[in-house]
Amino acid sequence: MSHDLLIRRASVIDGSGREPFIADVAIDGDRIVAVGDLGHPDARETIDACGLMLTPGFIDVHTHDDTNVIRTPEMLPKLSQGVTTVVVGNCGISASPVRLQGDDVPDPMNLLGRAEDFRYPTFAAYAEAIEQAQPSVNVAALIGHTSLRSQVMDRFDRPASEGEIMAMREALETALAEGAVGMSSGLAYRNAYHAPTAEMNALVEAVGRAGGVYTTHLRDEFAGLPEAMDEAFATARHAQAPLVISHLKCAGAGNWGNAPKALAKLDAAALTHHVNCDCYPYTAGSSTLDLGQVTDEIDIFITWSEPYPEMARQPLKTIAESWELSLIEAARRLQPAGAVYHNMSEADMRLVLSHPLSMVGSDGLPNDPHPHPRLWGAFPRVLAHYSRDLKLLPLTEAVRKMTGLSAANFGLTDRGEIRVGAFADLVLFDLEALEDTATYSAPIARASGIERVIVNGVISYRQGEASGPGEPTRTRAGRLLRRDVKLSPAPIARLP
Repeated sequence: MSHDLLIRRASVIDGSGREPFIADVAIDGDRIVAVGDLGHPDARETIDACGLMLTPGFIDVHTHDDTNVIRTPEMLPKLSQGVTTVVVGNCGISASPVRLQGDDVPDPMNLLGRAEDFRYPTFAAYAEAIEQAQPSVNVAALIGHTSLRSQVMDRFDRPASEGEIMAMREALETALAEGAVGMSSGLAYRNAYHAPTAEMNALVEAVGRAGGVYTTHLRDEFAGLPEAMDEAFATARHAQAPLVISHLKCAGAGNWGNAPKALAKLDAAALTHHVNCDCYPYTAGSSTLDLGQVTDEIDIFITWSEPYPEMARQPLKTIAESWELSLIEAARRLQPAGAVYHNMSEADMRLVLSHPLSMVGSDGLPNDPHPHPRLWGAFPRVLAHYSRDLKLLPLTEAVRKMTGLSAANFGLTDRGEIRVGAFADLVLFDLEALEDTATYSAPIARASGIERVIVNGVISYRQGEASGPGEPTRTRAGRLLRRDVKLSPAPIARLP
């Protein structure tokens, strides 16, 4: 029998958490058709993978690639680090369903692009645009709560009225029926902060009924973290929707050391509800410049400024001193702007990253002219730095956190595993050569050691071949992944 692609003698980590094993993997079309000692079958293309690791393609569960999968479909920042699927629409902001009034893009929706990039009044229109662009990676989409608010409210500094909630819910239900995988919120941002429990309950109820997932950038990641977690748990339980806490962290110097308490709350909630979190492997966050986070206790680096672009790529403190202003006054003058906040402790981050209920997400901002290094390096950094070098977690567990666990929590059927019948989303890498090369000072840099990336059976990225070192191929094989299974809200205790 002849196969389309045969990968021979790879060290396979299948995404389930089991130990590595040596095997051949055969692919026909977009599916894996055989795994094991396959002898010497014919194949149109054969890859000798002896000495290399073969894993499922990485699933980036926390991205803001909503418009980039259409405008820059090569998706090199993700493809080059082994990501084959991105979950877009996080932190309450999504490209659809959105119809802007004028050229003003509400914060933080402006992280996704300019007014001309919001061209999708329905999720169906967004889905069609993805299918026409055919990006190099698969796309699963959440609907953003702030984006919904922007369609029905004249201002954001108040709760939505009953009529506005009904209009948001109708738009959300339509998007879920058209294949969105769930809803996200960004309650810490000023344009969603005033949404009360009643508003969130009514919307997340629709998510639960449709069998989707609710993800949330908590209302407070600083001193009010415990209460914000309780709010998220209560909303998810009320709606009977699985919950993912976005980029779980103990932000702010006064909050450092509280990760054990936060994770204990997560463990307790997981005994009676379907609860997880995601985490990026860095101690700095990145977003729009928020006056509420401006303090002299941490380093804040300005990445862009609309009114003062010449002040970008330097610390806020330096800018304030040059203007002879306070930090707050300087930040207000720079807005709208972007910033990197060095507001976490390494010890806290490691505890969250290694916890069995956490998944890996980059939270990268692809439209930032000087992005956080997580955009290009998050997944290799987990595998190379934290697993291989520091032994923080076994390689099999690190892979599970970016493949099998992620697919299960977002209802991505037949993704995230290497087994017969699964889609052929695969990453082949040299563990010894693997390295994240992106840094805070030079953040746009491809990882080393990623040899091949295969998306839906198509080799989409090759390292060091005639096409050039680390280049995407001309064939883009990504797809829109519509929600096609109903996630169970049943209690699941998934602790070791």
